[in-house]
Amino acid sequence: MKTQLPLYRTLRGLGLLFMFFPLAAAAQQEPTGSVGGTLLDQSNKQPVPFANVVVLRAQDSTFVAGAETGENGTFRLASLGLGKYLVKTSAIGYQPLRRSLTLTTAAPDVQLGSFSLTPIATQLKGVTVTGQKETVQNDLGKRVINVEKDLSSVGGTAVNVLQNVPSVAVDANGTVSLRGSSNLTILIDGKPAGTSNGGPGPRLDQLPASRISQVEVMTNPSAKYDASGAGVINIITKKDKKEGTNGQIGLVAGNGRKYAPTLSLSRRRGKATWNFGYNGRDQRFTDKSKGAQTAYLENGDVIQTTQQGTGIERRINHSLNLGIDYELSEEQSLSFSVSPSKEGEKNFNTQTLTTKLNGEAKPDQLGQQKVDVDVRVWNADASYRRTWAQQKGRELTSNAGYVVIDADVPFTQQLSNAPTQRQQFAVAARILYGTLDYTHPLAGDKGKIETGLKLQMTDNDGTADLSSAPVDRPTDFQPDAARSVAYDIREVLPAAYVTYQRTLGHNYSLQSGLRAEYTNLSGTVKGGSGRVGLDYLSLFPSATLAKELGKEPGQQRLQLSYARRIDRPNFMEQLPFQLYQDARTYRQGNPGLRAEFSHNVELGHQLNLSGGASITGTLFGRFSQNVVQRVREIDTAATRINQAGIVTAETYRNFGNTTNLGAEATWNQSLTKWWRVSASGSLYRSEVASNGQQGNNRRTVAGTMRFSTNFTPRPTLDVQLTGSWRSATLTAQGRQLAYGGLEVALRQRMFQDRAALTLRVSDIFDTQVSRSEINTEDLTVRNRYKNETRVGWLGFTWYIGATKPPKKIESQPQGGGGGFGG
Repeated sequence: MKTQLPLYRTLRGLGLLFMFFPLAAAAQQEPTGSVGGTLLDQSNKQPVPFANVVVLRAQDSTFVAGAETGENGTFRLASLGLGKYLVKTSAIGYQPLRRSLTLTTAAPDVQLGSFSLTPIATQLKGVTVTGQKETVQNDLGKRVINVEKDLSSVGGTAVNVLQNVPSVAVDANGTVSLRGSSNLTILIDGKPAGTSNGGPGPRLDQLPASRISQVEVMTNPSAKYDASGAGVINIITKKDKKEGTNGQIGLVAGNGRKYAPTLSLSRRRGKATWNFGYNGRDQRFTDKSKGAQTAYLENGDVIQTTQQGTGIERRINHSLNLGIDYELSEEQSLSFSVSPSKEGEKNFNTQTLTTKLNGEAKPDQLGQQKVDVDVRVWNADASYRRTWAQQKGRELTSNAGYVVIDADVPFTQQLSNAPTQRQQFAVAARILYGTLDYTHPLAGDKGKIETGLKLQMTDNDGTADLSSAPVDRPTDFQPDAARSVAYDIREVLPAAYVTYQRTLGHNYSLQSGLRAEYTNLSGTVKGGSGRVGLDYLSLFPSATLAKELGKEPGQQRLQLSYARRIDRPNFMEQLPFQLYQDARTYRQGNPGLRAEFSHNVELGHQLNLSGGASITGTLFGRFSQNVVQRVREIDTAATRINQAGIVTAETYRNFGNTTNLGAEATWNQSLTKWWRVSASGSLYRSEVASNGQQGNNRRTVAGTMRFSTNFTPRPTLDVQLTGSWRSATLTAQGRQLAYGGLEVALRQRMFQDRAALTLRVSDIFDTQVSRSEINTEDLTVRNRYKNETRVGWLGFTWYIGATKPPKKIESQPQGGGGGFGG
């Protein structure tokens, strides 16, 4: 089994990295120029202070540099490379303005003179709302949520950000779900993310919330995106390409020994932009659990068990990122990055276990569990982009990456007066991926055609070695070869797609596409029960039809979309060996598990009102076949000999077809200049396929609610109150009970916007408790799990160079779009 990256690959990676140093050095010698000017109010010719001025590259409108006007309305941006640019101005209460310019060797410094900005204002129920920021982004196939100014995830990670995104839910274990389905594709800047959902890239709980700018939600994505799961979530991180050195350094501390330092730096000069980032975390959390089970065995025995425990979890993470973006020419750019990380997690739990057999109490037992997670990740990624100045919208992009994951996870459990059991996991994963995408605009700027290829190859090797130590020698572990396993899994996923997008007459627009994905998974389990294998080709059509109903673009929009999706089993759901969770529970994969397919349909309506208000409504349906569900069953043979009582096994199976129908709505509104509110909610009929023991399919009506209100009592102080609630939902054999909480956050900008102080209290009333039930003919289970969710977080951030804290928080979540999430 491979356990480390070969030396020659390491040297080769370093060699590629050092190749860029001469390029950067050469870039620093290139001549530069500057641009300056003055902004005036057209109505009274007075200066316009504190307005935003940005310089964009003329060929593709990419950001180059930015500044604010002074109190006299003047601005100047220096150290600009020679070439063609657009200068764009924006100020609250004024219409935006653009000017074009060219910096040459003969004239490197350009003075634009005075700009006259036209004031704007709208009336809303007697309240004057001036210069509202555009919150709705119209784009076929996606909903864009701006989270950069959100305070509800201060001190948190990407997981905390997703908890506040419409249509998305995150459970107590960090598993992300979209409209009730936890099988989905999660990307970070378009590249695979690693999550508790099973992605290969960086884990979401290692990405600080402070680095995230936007979240794109696509419940019916186009054929350009992977067809796996209920949809696609793409997390967009902040990009800083301002001239010079910019960035931020910060530290967030929470009560109970929780710390999270961050550092983000960028250095741009000429054609090269260097990026460096560090994210750390050392945090301790406590938890409490309580469970009760009743089993009815075939011989008539009735066994009742309870378990009550407490635990301490310490999470220690360190991750680095070093990258360079280099402009080969005005039409070509190259990016390269390496991201090593180390993740540690130490868990210690104690439990008190009771057992009754046919009403007769057995002696209580004490249990202990120890888990020590050690994960090392190395991620290298390279991208190339080509545009054509003479043909706007034409683009060729390619991306390739290699991920190395090595992990060791010893899991030890001990019961009083019983041998100590240890299961030692060792995992070595290698992921190689590559994409090639091409976009060709249609004549007359009426639409575009997109096509592309993707290949991902995954190599997973691992062992699960079981050993035990006698009661009188608790550290003398002896291997149990009969119950130890080794696996070797190979997965190849090639894909190809084509999409067609066009603007039609009468304000209609159309997008359609077809994606083909081939799945090949093969492997063996030594010491387990058989081979693992899948081999099939699938086609995934998608289409979106939208119509603009308002007098102005983006004012009112109606959209209908469709996509075929797949819920592809991951290899852990198929591996046929026992994975112990505690003395009473283990999981075992099902090698015969098949993929789940679904047809997703949506109808959405979006309305943008005067004064910055927006309302979005969506009706959706998901029609699924071969539904994959997790079930729990009694292991009768193990129960009869187990000193801890009932032993249950969890596995995965395919069950029938289901139909899920629902509706969603979001609302954003500025009530005054200093007060903004937003709310979102969903109501849907959830259906769970029959598992063979409970007759017909089970159905219920479930829902979610979120709200956020934001105050700006004074120009440098922001306050945000956020709440969320999720109703009880069905599971394969029972239900997950309701879950919700409330939190508050404040941010004070300091030292003329050079720094910011933040305070957040999560789960103010300590109501976030995970509760679940299982009810079958032979088993009833009641579980309650409460982790440490009420935490006070205090953070301080110092901004470097031109980087500044957001001027004003916006209602969270912000955005919407023509895609309505679809």
